Amino acid sequence: MRKEQIMCAPEFYTEQARERIASLTAKPRRVSRSPFGDDDEIGMLNLISKESARRVMSRADAGRTFDLAVDLFMGMPSWTKAGDPPFQQWMTHSPSGTVRDDASGFGEAQNRLVGYSGDAVSMYTHTGTHIDTLNHFGYGNEIWNGFTADAQLSSRHWMKCGADKLPPIIGRGVLFDVAALHGVDVLPDNYGIGSDDLRGALERQKVEFRPGDIALIRTGRMQHWPDVNAYIDDSPGLNLDGAQWLARAGAALIGGDNSALEQMPAADPENWQVVHTYLLAEAGVPIMEIVDCEALSEEHVYEFAFVAACLKIRGATGAPIRPLAMPLSS
Repeated sequence: MRKEQIMCAPEFYTEQARERIASLTAKPRRVSRSPFGDDDEIGMLNLISKESARRVMSRADAGRTFDLAVDLFMGMPSWTKAGDPPFQQWMTHSPSGTVRDDASGFGEAQNRLVGYSGDAVSMYTHTGTHIDTLNHFGYGNEIWNGFTADAQLSSRHWMKCGADKLPPIIGRGVLFDVAALHGVDVLPDNYGIGSDDLRGALERQKVEFRPGDIALIRTGRMQHWPDVNAYIDDSPGLNLDGAQWLARAGAALIGGDNSALEQMPAADPENWQVVHTYLLAEAGVPIMEIVDCEALSEEHVYEFAFVAACLKIRGATGAPIRPLAMPLSS
């Protein structure tokens, strides 16, 4: 099959691969139609097949598993400055309280015997390590694949592209350790990660990036976690040039260790979420945020099996996710 090199991409692509990567035909500031059909709600995650998942898991060292998620706790960094609710947790049942209130009606003797604890949480769906679904950002009333708020948004949630539609994700992951490339623990505030940084990271690490891979970008910002002001404000992150390079390279999913994946504030004076709108609406690439890449960097693990599944919250624009990484054998 004929192969040709795609500009700004680190891989050689077949014509079949070209036809499946939405970013290669995307128009600026216009929602793209999916190459996977009118009903598609997961975008470039379609690039991950059962066969590719089996291949990567056959090489995975499950004895060295890296947990890439942060824990959820009251007072953690979150988007309260944007008006979103903080993470809250409270007890709904406690051993001593159950004795007093007997809410279950079993009486004091049983309540003293059975120590009952239960709790509840309340949170913005984009709190902690989470995935952004393709309905999170679009252009105007339109999201990925031409779905519209007029036709597909209910009084509670989107009917299309929600977190409940995302499958478990099993694929080859690649770490882009941009902080290490520049010889720093943490990239400077508001640093924009572009294609030169991404290419440089791959060259330094001697790793290839292929269509259908999961990209994780390390800025080093996780070293400030959980200091609310130091972690969230003026974050370094992916700029539009970098996002385009990864999308055109066939990324199935792109994650970062910072609060919004992208450079904040954005360099585009007309679009405060230029990377989000590009990746979600034009390129059809879901986003992960607040991914802890520190252990991968410390142990120089740049290629790994990536396994994750988010909560199946119907119609949600985002959901907590627990990503794991397992180094690959050669």
